[in-house]
Amino acid sequence: MSHLSEGARKSLLRRGFALEYATLAWNVVGIVVLAVAAIDARSVALAGFGLDSLIEIGASLVVVWELSGTGEDRQRIALRLIGVGFAALAVYLLVQSTVVITKGFHPQHSPLGIAWTAITAGAMFALAAGKARTGAALGNPVLATEGRVTLIDGLLSTAVLLGLLLNALAGWWWADPLAGYVLVLYALREVKEILFTHTADP
Repeated sequence: MSHLSEGARKSLLRRGFALEYATLAWNVVGIVVLAVAAIDARSVALAGFGLDSLIEIGASLVVVWELSGTGEDRQRIALRLIGVGFAALAVYLLVQSTVVITKGFHPQHSPLGIAWTAITAGAMFALAAGKARTGAALGNPVLATEGRVTLIDGLLSTAVLLGLLLNALAGWWWADPLAGYVLVLYALREVKEILFTHTADP
């Protein structure tokens, strides 16, 4: 913004890049951890959350491109691709969660999944707060918007964690696919936001 000195702006940009690179690194590790946990426990919620991490990597890359001065047309194309990814995630989770519910499939307990989703929730809330502050200071709506996506990612971590705990502690096996449905609603919300708002022609 105009009231920022060049030095302050560069400092904020460095902070924005650092926040996005931290998000990227976390989600790259998360894909591996969640894949192992999902296969071990045969958990639809953990599998869906792992796919969500892959999509979050794409969202962070979009912001890195934008902070680097990438053109608006390229940003719009990238956002459309992310929207398609969220749509695919919603379809997968809807079908998989419904199959699990109708067949009464009981996922196994997942100590690894519980630990990772608990840590991830705290990390995403902290990163979201940093992106919101930095985006507001820079006057950058892209960084601020992606910060809200990161906040929702923290909320999703909490929802998946609750489902895993209910399954482990109370034997509520249906809590796992129920958490999958929560991710379906989130994915559809993002599809609407990205495809019909952010990529709409001015």
